[in-house]
Amino acid sequence: MSAHRAPYRSRRKPSAALAALAVAAALLIASPSVPAAEAAVPTTIPLTLTNNSGRGDQVFVYVIGTELATGRQGWADVNGTFHPWPAGGNPPTPAPDASFTGPANGQTKTIRMPKFSGRVYFSYGQKLVFKLTTGGLVQPAVQNPSDPNVNILFNWTEYTLNDSGLWINSTQVDMFSAPYAVGVKIPNGTTKSTGHLKPGGYNGFFNALRNQPGGWANLIRTRSDGTILRALAPGHGIEAGALPATVLSDYVNRVWTKYASQTLTVTPFADQPSVKYFGRVSGNSMNFTNTAGAVVTSFQKPDSDSIFGCYKLLDAPNDLVRGPISRTLCAGYNRSTLLTNPNQPDTSDAGFYQDTVTNHYSRKIHAQMADGKAYGFAFDDVGAHESLVNDSNPQQAYITLDPFN
Repeated sequence: MSAHRAPYRSRRKPSAALAALAVAAALLIASPSVPAAEAAVPTTIPLTLTNNSGRGDQVFVYVIGTELATGRQGWADVNGTFHPWPAGGNPPTPAPDASFTGPANGQTKTIRMPKFSGRVYFSYGQKLVFKLTTGGLVQPAVQNPSDPNVNILFNWTEYTLNDSGLWINSTQVDMFSAPYAVGVKIPNGTTKSTGHLKPGGYNGFFNALRNQPGGWANLIRTRSDGTILRALAPGHGIEAGALPATVLSDYVNRVWTKYASQTLTVTPFADQPSVKYFGRVSGNSMNFTNTAGAVVTSFQKPDSDSIFGCYKLLDAPNDLVRGPISRTLCAGYNRSTLLTNPNQPDTSDAGFYQDTVTNHYSRKIHAQMADGKAYGFAFDDVGAHESLVNDSNPQQAYITLDPFN
């Protein structure tokens, strides 16, 4: 599954995890190999929200995104009914209140999930602030200290539900915050789930990040009442001035030196082992050739933000050459496997994050997940290490708000 531009706008770079869901789903729709029976997914399916958080705060829930049948942006109520956003303004105007109350601690609530490519937000104790511009919905950007949601404890899951099935994930691409897990019930009655932390994993993550030298502790955001709100993803940390912009430079320099005299081989498609690309560094470029020796794409020496965000100098367009190579490089840089394995992608997590210069944020998230899977960065799906569940005939979806201890 590859990541591309998200289906609705925000004032920050889009979450590639969400975009991956939409694109993978779109590819399935277009594929003639998808059985016709899979088109029987109903207009809405049940979504059960379970509150095991241990917190007494009122929970507010939002289902927002793009209606797949029409391409319109909007929100859904508890019955799964779509409501388009009204026109926005410049400066942004307040969005209609799309919230509904979630379950109290120890309780559940079942709503209807519509065919959307979007998000389910949940917040504790306070409603989120959404606004509308002339280009669409403005979503929370908590790396911005002036964002109206900066002191609210909240999180979101990302999903796509269409005629080919349901894709739903737990994501940490933008931040690590209020813990939750997702699941889908399949026709035989069993449930596939992901996103649960190990016992003590929530505090374990923050303690580990706090003790990581090099500025990583600065990613943690705490409210004036002492509540830990979140840890920013490292790209947002660079944007906010919390993490040095050169935090990965030493590793990049070593990669550049190595592949000036050696070849980096990228085999981006697991089901197409004969499709290979060969990278060599020349000056400030890493040039990739195909098996015929023709140069197919080149990458400039990436900075840390490009690596953490898998964008800018590591842009991944929706094509069959540059995009697949870029996502492979992005995974290799974040997991620091490019120096230890000249054949990428390296899909065995045994060798991930072993260099002292690595994405420690993602490393520490994966270490605290019960199944080891997470979306610690945009292309964490390379090698299937992402926290995603999918089924072509979903009977029911689940979001569980997990304990904070």
